[in-house]
Amino acid sequence: MTQPPAWTQAQLAEACLRSAEHFREGRGTEPLEAYLELFDEYRGVVEEVLEETVDLTMLADVALSILSDKRKREVFRYLSGPPVSEDDLRTLMQAQSIAPNRLRDDPELLTRIVAFMRDWHDRRRFPWVGNGHEASERERGAAILATTALLAMRRLETVRRNEGKGLQEHMVAVQLRRSNFVEVPTRRIMTLNNAPRAGEFCPESMLGARKADFVIGLFVGRTMALECKVSNSEVNSIKRVNNDAAVKAEVWLTDFGTLQVVPAAVLGGVFNPRHLEDAQRRGLALFWAHDLQALTAWLHQPQ
Repeated sequence: MTQPPAWTQAQLAEACLRSAEHFREGRGTEPLEAYLELFDEYRGVVEEVLEETVDLTMLADVALSILSDKRKREVFRYLSGPPVSEDDLRTLMQAQSIAPNRLRDDPELLTRIVAFMRDWHDRRRFPWVGNGHEASERERGAAILATTALLAMRRLETVRRNEGKGLQEHMVAVQLRRSNFVEVPTRRIMTLNNAPRAGEFCPESMLGARKADFVIGLFVGRTMALECKVSNSEVNSIKRVNNDAAVKAEVWLTDFGTLQVVPAAVLGGVFNPRHLEDAQRRGLALFWAHDLQALTAWLHQPQ
């Protein structure tokens, strides 16, 4: 059974130097990279919403389907000018809940939401809706571009508010999806029967008594518990890795066994190689934010 890479002291020292340099450069470049990734992801969803609603002219016919899909529901909120938050939409509708199940049971509420969007759609982005003419290719393209940019910028602002960890988690999720892992819903995993299946991953899930940033189903029935750790100093790294991720690794290995669970961490920023040696001895596999391809390459190799 293939084990995750075990780093020598010299390899850790070299990787720490690369990580620190990447961290310094990333302060300027990663936000742009993340924006472009988000833009590409959202563009496809915006195009799907316009296609399914026939450029918003048939919104009422497919509203329940749109609002029942997490990503399309987000696009729906950005059809208005300005975009409306989930909480604001619920307040405007005077409804305690606008969850998909509630909308299925309350057609009148669904009708009111559609009417709101029809009345408050962004007339600059979607001029054809109010004028009653068919959208031209130029108008449709401009609407897709503007709506996608709005969504990507707002999402990036949210990610950046959570500092480097949120951005790192986003990049890990993108890398997993790119390597054909399928995202499945967050869950509470008390036994590994409830863990994601091979080729699946779920974010922010309780694995036993401790929460993991990602739980990943490996292709030989094992489960990886993956933490994302960003540190801006060697002192800070002790808290992030040795006092948190390594402690979780020991708990998971005790609860589920070394043959069943692979505790791991993706590291970004500034670390002391000596501290990482200690974490590695305690059962924590180490990967690096500046080389996420190495993570997914290991996930796909025969184990």
